[in-house]
Amino acid sequence: MIDGLFNLQFLMFAVMLAGFLLCRTGAVKTKERELISALVLNLLLPCSIFSSFKMEMSREVLMNFLQIFIISVLIEAFSILVCRFCYRRIPDGKRSIFQYATVVSNAGFLGNAVAEGVFGPEGLVCAQIYLIPLRIVMWTAGITYLSPDHDKAGGMKKLLRHPCIIACELGVVRMLLQVRIPEMIDNTISTLGKCSTPMVMIFLGMVMAEVGFRTMLTRYNFLLMMIRLVLIPSLVLGACMLFRVSPLAAGVSVLLAAMPVGTTTAILAQEYHADVEFAADAVVLSTLVSIAILPLWTMIIHAVFPL
Repeated sequence: MIDGLFNLQFLMFAVMLAGFLLCRTGAVKTKERELISALVLNLLLPCSIFSSFKMEMSREVLMNFLQIFIISVLIEAFSILVCRFCYRRIPDGKRSIFQYATVVSNAGFLGNAVAEGVFGPEGLVCAQIYLIPLRIVMWTAGITYLSPDHDKAGGMKKLLRHPCIIACELGVVRMLLQVRIPEMIDNTISTLGKCSTPMVMIFLGMVMAEVGFRTMLTRYNFLLMMIRLVLIPSLVLGACMLFRVSPLAAGVSVLLAAMPVGTTTAILAQEYHADVEFAADAVVLSTLVSIAILPLWTMIIHAVFPL
């Protein structure tokens, strides 16, 4: 598990650096990252998700799914309470970013790559179950932090049409009914899915190239990182130990709870005229710090929940 994450961390850093250098040298324009984001979310990641459900169904698998789903619901409920009562002293311009970044981590963009790298295909499947409550909150309560007038019903419709949700639904059907797909089609989907991780890293490198590093080191960024990377996963770890959650469910839950600020934070801050610079700084800095922190969380998970 540890070796797998260190190898993944090196891959993440190297490919992220490639994206950074492509932008800084002018070979690629920073605005073109929107194309990469659309490609990942609408094609590559859905293919990866669907391929991950190619596994045998068992009682143990169902129990892991149930435990992870409950944990994710509780995490989102706790995060919403934190947003409601704990950010009243944060300046108005930054409060909405704090709130959105607390309920929406990068578990859906970066977390899939980490879960698969550390726990294999089973980890990726478990990650999809974890992401269901997160995505629901993201397109409902999460958006209202940035835009109080947002239509929640419209958010739910958008959620149901999301390619990743559709891929998850089709994957569950495939796993439950053990549907056999022609080998050529299955291999094509699998190959596309394997491209998602490097494309995500290139995207994050491009974000870093645009934002820079000079405005990142502020007390607000530090506070947000402590909440996102330390407090929330620590509480999840304690709860999993207290209720004796299965090692796989606990490991995936803690690791995904320790994901950095979601990349959508900066994108949506731009769309809803929030503090874009602070949002982008939070995304980039928390991603960089997570490269150092995630191996520590993996070692803790390995010690507490040996697989």
